[in-house]
Amino acid sequence: RLFAHWEAVASTHRVSLPPEMAGPIAQMARHRQAREPVPYVSLSQHGKCEEAAYEERRYPAGKWACVTRGEPMYEQSISMSFMKLMRYICKENSVGCHLGMTVPVLNEIHLTKEGTELEREVLTAYYLPGEFQQNPPLPTDPEIHIIERAPLRVITRVFYGVTTEETILREISLFWELLGSTDTVLRETYIVASYENPSVPQRRNEIWFICRA
Repeated sequence: RLFAHWEAVASTHRVSLPPEMAGPIAQMARHRQAREPVPYVSLSQHGKCEEAAYEERRYPAGKWACVTRGEPMYEQSISMSFMKLMRYICKENSVGCHLGMTVPVLNEIHLTKEGTELEREVLTAYYLPGEFQQNPPLPTDPEIHIIERAPLRVITRVFYGVTTEETILREISLFWELLGSTDTVLRETYIVASYENPSVPQRRNEIWFICRA
């Protein structure tokens, strides 16, 4: 029943769920309450009427497991990448055990020169839990790479619901309207941070604008 549910979710992203995902899906369901947050420091919050419109944060350097895909649709790229990462998290690693889930999962995107659509390649990144930061388990999948990401300063804004190319471009546009003209952040590279699994209809996401070094 659980696998059938996830098959239906996958179909909305135009991807098929391979049978070998049954084990990782069951493991993720068992451990769904234990989710370690990616560490960060909040630098400032900006809002109106006591509601935070956006927040500036600093994330320390850390090790991430990353997959890059360039499928025809954004949803396909992130789904196929995360299925690989799920198998790595659950067992397909050099220690052969469940590593534990961290949030958010990051999807790094690039806009075309015109800024009207997304480039096809999307990098999906999973932060290694604290106990594995010094000695990350090696993935058995050659498409997964363990990367030491440099410290990152971002300006973030929350949005809820599905993440498609259309919704992401809209959220980026809304965020620019809110920020106004500024050259302190990148204009061609953004991050979509996902906090909940794709079966949650009104799931929490964030758009991250990356501050220039």
